[in-house]
Amino acid sequence: MNEALDDNPLLITSPNALPAFDRIRPEHVLPALQAVLAEGRAQVEALCAIKAPDWTSLMQPLAAIEERISRVWGPVVHLNAVCDSDALRPVYQQGVSLMAAWQSELAQNQRLFAAIRTLADSDAFAALNTQQQQVVRHMLRDFRLAGAELEEPARSRFRDIRMRLSELGTDFEQHVLDATRAFELHLRDAQEIQGLPPSVIAAARQRAESDGRDGWLFTLDAPSYIPFMQYADRRDLRETMYRAYVTRASEGELDNGPLIDEMLQLRQEAAELLGFSCYADWSLATKMASSVGEVTGFLQELAAKSRPFAERDLARLRQFAADQLQLHDLQAWDIAYASEKLRQQTYAVSQEELKPYFPEYHVLAGMFALVERLYGITIREQQDAPCWHDDVRFFRVFRDEQVIAGFYFDPYARPHKRGGAWMDECLVRWRTPDGTLQLPVAYLVCNFDAPVGDRPALWTHDEVTTLFHEFGHGLHHMLTEVCELEVSGIRGVPWDAVELPSQFMENFCWQKEAVQMFARHVDTGETIPDTLFARMLAAKNFQSALQMLRQIEFALFDMRLHAGFDPARQSVQDVLDEVRREVAVIRPPAFNRFQNSFSHIFAGGYAAGYFSYKWAEVLSADVFAAFEEDGILNRETAERFRRCILSVGGSRDIMQAFIDFRGRRPSVEPLLRHAGLLDAAAQATGTGQTHN
Repeated sequence: MNEALDDNPLLITSPNALPAFDRIRPEHVLPALQAVLAEGRAQVEALCAIKAPDWTSLMQPLAAIEERISRVWGPVVHLNAVCDSDALRPVYQQGVSLMAAWQSELAQNQRLFAAIRTLADSDAFAALNTQQQQVVRHMLRDFRLAGAELEEPARSRFRDIRMRLSELGTDFEQHVLDATRAFELHLRDAQEIQGLPPSVIAAARQRAESDGRDGWLFTLDAPSYIPFMQYADRRDLRETMYRAYVTRASEGELDNGPLIDEMLQLRQEAAELLGFSCYADWSLATKMASSVGEVTGFLQELAAKSRPFAERDLARLRQFAADQLQLHDLQAWDIAYASEKLRQQTYAVSQEELKPYFPEYHVLAGMFALVERLYGITIREQQDAPCWHDDVRFFRVFRDEQVIAGFYFDPYARPHKRGGAWMDECLVRWRTPDGTLQLPVAYLVCNFDAPVGDRPALWTHDEVTTLFHEFGHGLHHMLTEVCELEVSGIRGVPWDAVELPSQFMENFCWQKEAVQMFARHVDTGETIPDTLFARMLAAKNFQSALQMLRQIEFALFDMRLHAGFDPARQSVQDVLDEVRREVAVIRPPAFNRFQNSFSHIFAGGYAAGYFSYKWAEVLSADVFAAFEEDGILNRETAERFRRCILSVGGSRDIMQAFIDFRGRRPSVEPLLRHAGLLDAAAQATGTGQTHN
């Protein structure tokens, strides 16, 4: 390696070394990536020449190649999400193309595919442990799904499609980011901010001041947009914000419409090349759900059970808006506002009233104490980890005083940071070829409001729930005991089961015994009063049916787009309108272009998989029901959950893992019960459908 590369901070070789975020610059990216890709190609060529491949000679070196490349490219992907810049963006786009080419050629490498098949068919396969056998099975499956069995010119066409889809996904996400960043609402008149809570006003003033302006600055980032829509009295300004939000990436150079059309066409073509009738069938080949019919039937069943409750909720909201708010023609930009007013009148509780009980330091300390008690671990902050921003913190996870994992926490919204919240891999647990145990490290990223002045960050209960959700993903990644890279942590877990641990963690945000561990008043330190918690709990299922139908709408739209959609017969908007007529009770205005910012399915890996949220929610609700039966802080139940689900990663069949934990197949009854969507008779008898 030449002298310039010797000092490249991306080319870290120590298994447990953290990325050098304090040193990485855009100019480091392409030289490092090109170097490791060249090494990888040479090493793969050598592996293909092995005459009698076994685990040590073939699979371990192959994993090492992938990990080496991931150690270079992973931090770049992360930085693009949390520190997007004009300097990094073109470099990142070139890197996306390089990685797409590498992944496509590796996935279609005929000689490598043959070598792994030789191993699978040999006597050596029977001697492998269950984790290793699962890796081989997954790799053979993935080779087939990546077109390795295609003949030319179909194989080359499939490879070109995958590369183009990778580029389109990157462009889609950057269009959404740019469109979100391009809009701002700068207000100077105090009349314009009436109704907004003091904390929201203070955050908006801080935004303006940091930009060298007076007044208040509102953006389309969630911590700004959501409370504005909930509390701003000025209806015209709510409409302005709403129009900007739902038309993101739908005009001019940032219009994602043409990208969506091209992606859908290419996905269908790729699926047909592999012999599938549609892209959804290709997607489901790696999931728990077995068919499009099973998924749509599952969603339609939930919709049918939810719709009567949703119709009742909407009728109540319309009546309240007309009688109390003089909103006789309830519009889309009034829904959140009227709903919040109704929630406060009905339950006398609001997110703003709850925020003083959720200061950042109490929430983190309490969440850590909860998982420490459940899983016998200890979490400690470390000050010496290189970070990408001053707001970022780093923690280590210990068991019996031994480090077992680590995680970064990046909590606040800021410019040049992708919206939403997510967990991603920094390092994956595995036993390297030289016997070193690499420990898992996670990225936990949120977009909450930062501290204002000398006050700590105060979070809404919804934001606390989001944090618990992402930490559930983190625990799945960090508590794995698998040593094989390809099935460690969340790797190899079916997409429609990967949300199980995250949605499971959300349940603790509604249990008094757990909430007392992290809900303490910012000024007094007192736990949340019983009366306030009772009101919060009573409001838990407020409009839950409307929320359920909204998620089902998205999931059905996604599945219909990828299962039989014919662009010659209808448009993407036609499909969305059709789904809304079928399941929705709230119809958005015609100018709404939700699909143009639906990053989950067009840039986030959830194509023909958005149903996974509801599918996994059934699993998670049933898992938590076991904790309700045994005691929500029951150490033995938590240990069984860790052993059966969290620790095994993708190394075994997830349905069998669930059955081992629960003693039976999952039921939808706990989910419907938690959401308040069971009628009295069903709750009395405890009946529920089995989820296959």
